Amino acid sequence: MSNIKISRALVEAKAWWAEARANPNFRKGVIGAVIVAMADQASKFWIVEIVRLPERRRIEISSIFDLSFVQNNGASFGLFAGGMGSRIFLSLLVSSVVVGLLIWLGGLRRPVAAAGVAFVIGGALGNLYDRVAYGYVIDFLDFSGLYFPWVFNVADMSVNVGVALLLLDAWQTRDRKPAN
Repeated sequence: MSNIKISRALVEAKAWWAEARANPNFRKGVIGAVIVAMADQASKFWIVEIVRLPERRRIEISSIFDLSFVQNNGASFGLFAGGMGSRIFLSLLVSSVVVGLLIWLGGLRRPVAAAGVAFVIGGALGNLYDRVAYGYVIDFLDFSGLYFPWVFNVADMSVNVGVALLLLDAWQTRDRKPAN
C-alpha cells in the first residue's frame, strides 16, 4: 500500500470513529452486544460446570424441552464441520463479520436496526469464544419434542432475534428513502 492510501484510510477511520463515538446507538449497541455475549457464556458455564451436562449428556425436562449437550464443530446446523482448517476459517469469517457489523453500527441512527446488529454481534462473539477456546460451540437447548431437530444456545437465539429485528426495521422503513 502506498503512503497516500494509508493516510486516506487513517483519515476515514478517524472520521468513522468520531461519528461512532457521537452516536448513542453505537454505545448502546456495543454494551448490548457485550451483555449478550456474557449471558451466553454464563449460560454455558452454568450448563458445563454447575449442571455438569457433559457428563450427563441429556436431562429430560418436559415432553417438548430437554437439556442435551452437543459439541457443534461447524457453523449453523453443523455446516463446515471439520478439523482445524474449518475452525480457523469459521473463526476468521465470524471475526470479519463482527468487524463489518461494528462499522455498520457506528453509523446506524435507527434504534431497532442498531439493536438487531447488537444481538447479532453478541451472539457471534459468544460462539466465537467457544470456537477459539474449545474448538467447538457448546449447544444445549433441545426442543426436539416440538420436532425441532437442532440443539442450540443463547448465542444462537440472540443471532435469530437480531435478524428478526433487522427484518422488522427493514419492513418499518421500506417506504422511506435510504438512510442509516
